[in-house]
Amino acid sequence: MLVTGFPAGMFQTNCYILAQDNAKECVVVDPGQDAAEPLVEFLIGSDLAPRAVLLTHGHLDHMWSAQAVADRYEIPVYIHPGDRMMLTDPLQGMGSSLAPFLDGVEFVEPQQVVEFADGDEIEHAGIEFVVDHTPGHTQGSVVLRTRTTTPGGAELQVAVTGDTLFQGSIGRTDLPGGNHEQLLDSIARKLLVLDDATAILPGHGGSSTIGQERTSNQFLVGLPQSR
Repeated sequence: MLVTGFPAGMFQTNCYILAQDNAKECVVVDPGQDAAEPLVEFLIGSDLAPRAVLLTHGHLDHMWSAQAVADRYEIPVYIHPGDRMMLTDPLQGMGSSLAPFLDGVEFVEPQQVVEFADGDEIEHAGIEFVVDHTPGHTQGSVVLRTRTTTPGGAELQVAVTGDTLFQGSIGRTDLPGGNHEQLLDSIARKLLVLDDATAILPGHGGSSTIGQERTSNQFLVGLPQSR
């Protein structure tokens, strides 16, 4: 499987593109601020057609370009209902302090919006994803899990964690809808139960594994798998 991405915009949010080897279709995850132009250039250069946009949560740095990308390619945007209101009113997730930054910027819903929920299994571009609802950073945060095969032939689970879990850190919880204890509970129940080899692709920064975070992430050391 091709898994690639790039940090976009002033927030340096990771936008991911996933496609099966030698496929002509792909899935886009979290196209944030200023992501549309480089994303389209990559898709054209790689001869890939996106089939869906998946959002790990509704914060504007993750969904800023979702409508532009989805409507250009006439594809659906998936989001948890807990965060759907942010597609048209991002200040509900970021607070009023960012209002001057968004002065004159209008957000509208994509033409096709699909709500997903905990445990849903969705498939696009030949890739199957399992949705894990992980509230805490926002109330509609999710982790998207899929599986691929390594060059050596071993099966590897990949978790796109958004702002739930980072390399060496966890998501902030001081914004509207955030809850620190709830976030730790989500990580314990949904992520620490995964195999140590599970690769994590976070919303910001570099990739990691569940095993690495279990043993070195200061927020997770000693955190039980269920709370």
